[in-house]
Amino acid sequence: AALAPPVLFLDEPCASLDPGATRAVEEIAAGIAAGGCKIVMTTHDLGQARRLAGEVVFLHRGRVLEAAPADRFFAGPASAEAAAFLQGELLW
Repeated sequence: AALAPPVLFLDEPCASLDPGATRAVEEIAAGIAAGGCKIVMTTHDLGQARRLAGEVVFLHRGRVLEAAPADRFFAGPASAEAAAFLQGELLW
């Protein structure tokens, strides 16, 4: 982030962090995004995705099943798999 990249990739940046550290990382990421950097982040934490995402790309079995603005995705996902995941089901 110090070099102001146009895109920053983050792979589960809050994995195994306590809530305080997670909040700090989320605030840093939000600040970087507010500065114009596009952040592409993986997460399994639905709460975190709801807090941070502007867009969601839902992957299942290595395939993109859905790509949508976050508000639309969380309000009514288009794929059955995404709907099941949001209901807390384990997908195989």
